[in-house]
Amino acid sequence: MSTPSSRPSYAAVLRVPHARRTFAAALVGRLSYGTVSLALMLSLTRSTGSYAVAGLVMALFGATSVFLSPYRASLVDRHGPRRALLPMALLYAALLCVLAEVCRRPGTPEAVLAVTAALAGACTPPLGPTMRAVWARLLPDRALLQRAYSLDGVAEELLFVSGPLLVGALVAVAPPVAGVVLSAVLVAAGTLAFVTSPMTAAPGPDGRQKNDGPAPKGRADGQVRALLQPVVVAAAVGVSVSAVDLLVVAYAGERDLGDGAVAWVLAALSVGSAVGGLVNGAVAWSSPTRARLPFFAVGLGLCLAAAGLAPGLGTLIPAVMCAGLFVAPALTTAYLIADEGAAPGFRVRAGAWCNTAVNAGGSAGAAAVGLLVERLPLPVCFAVSGAVAAAAALVPGHRRGGSARRSGLISRRRSRPSPERHPSRVSGRP
Repeated sequence: MSTPSSRPSYAAVLRVPHARRTFAAALVGRLSYGTVSLALMLSLTRSTGSYAVAGLVMALFGATSVFLSPYRASLVDRHGPRRALLPMALLYAALLCVLAEVCRRPGTPEAVLAVTAALAGACTPPLGPTMRAVWARLLPDRALLQRAYSLDGVAEELLFVSGPLLVGALVAVAPPVAGVVLSAVLVAAGTLAFVTSPMTAAPGPDGRQKNDGPAPKGRADGQVRALLQPVVVAAAVGVSVSAVDLLVVAYAGERDLGDGAVAWVLAALSVGSAVGGLVNGAVAWSSPTRARLPFFAVGLGLCLAAAGLAPGLGTLIPAVMCAGLFVAPALTTAYLIADEGAAPGFRVRAGAWCNTAVNAGGSAGAAAVGLLVERLPLPVCFAVSGAVAAAAALVPGHRRGGSARRSGLISRRRSRPSPERHPSRVSGRP
């Protein structure tokens, strides 16, 4: 399935002109997404004194953020990062500051909290999809792009681990609303640095960054078919991974293992995902991306089913870590497929649909598993969550005619020893 690697290193990705500055800026902005959830939940809980109200407000914040993501991405596709992303980020940051202020005042009407949170979520800037779009425009070599996507995925995984830790340290010396303000500062500063980078301003290779008006029906149908496989698999991964969080809590509760055991198991999932992402990027795969994606989905499903049979913590941790090995590769490959099938002017939206699928799947998985845990034995719940990922492997992959031929030509180019030897080509994408 793979061949010995003669590919450029991860360092070669970061040696591309302006790559380190742009990537670092995007990570600063995206760190906000790792800090805001916990900070906002703590702020709402302290302000309202009600977990039910806090949960409802957070649900509204998450819903508008997730389900309006493709629309926000379409604005970036049509107008470019500088004209669309920066106003979005500044408005989002301002609304977070307003939300922090209303949370700071006990007795604020619940409707005010809910409306402000919903508006803030609706303005969440799609930094992740836009950064991946920039990578795709800059790196026409598919092998080097796979490295970039893997590096991006691993970094994002680490942000969502370190973000809550940063909030935990902050609330030890300051009120929780300080974490919400910190999230606003991070997204504003990171986005400003990101959009002022030369990488986000260079024209696309085909000169068609804007996409005004709807696509013809035939082209739109082909785009939908091309996105079906990566979006379904991304959603299934979201379902399975979110299910693990609750299943591990239930597993620890059944055996009186304590909260510390839960933290270790979930950390093992993140470590496995990071390792899997790095290995996936380092392997010179001989099989096409659409053939690899079902393999990663099935691997995740089988490992989760096996984790349900673990007799104790010593076997659960390695089983969950093995499941994690397939998470980042599955998502990275889904993003690659989405990019390969993206029509001109649709790249950011293609990546955003995968993002939306992961997040929506995560929400659905948490809700569904919450019901299953109360009715079925834990091994069966683990097996069901794994079966969701495995079932997604049955979705056939479709290529979008012109784009598939173009990406196939690109993928057959030999990797150059250094990216500086060919001119950088940056185009618009989510």
